[in-house]
Amino acid sequence: MRNILMTVMMLVVVVLLFNAIIAKDTTGTQAQIKTQGDAANTKIGAINPQ
Repeated sequence: MRNILMTVMMLVVVVLLFNAIIAKDTTGTQAQIKTQGDAANTKIGAINPQ
C-alpha cells in the first residue's frame, strides 16, 4: 500500500513539474520552441523565396 501511495505522489509531482516547466503558456519550453521555430521559418522563407 505504501509503494502505491509513493508512486501516485511521484506521478503528481511529475505532472505538476511538467505543467510548470514545459506547458506554461508564454514562458514554457514549448512556447519558446514554437517562437524560435516561427522565427527560423521566417528567416528561411526570406532567404529562399518560392
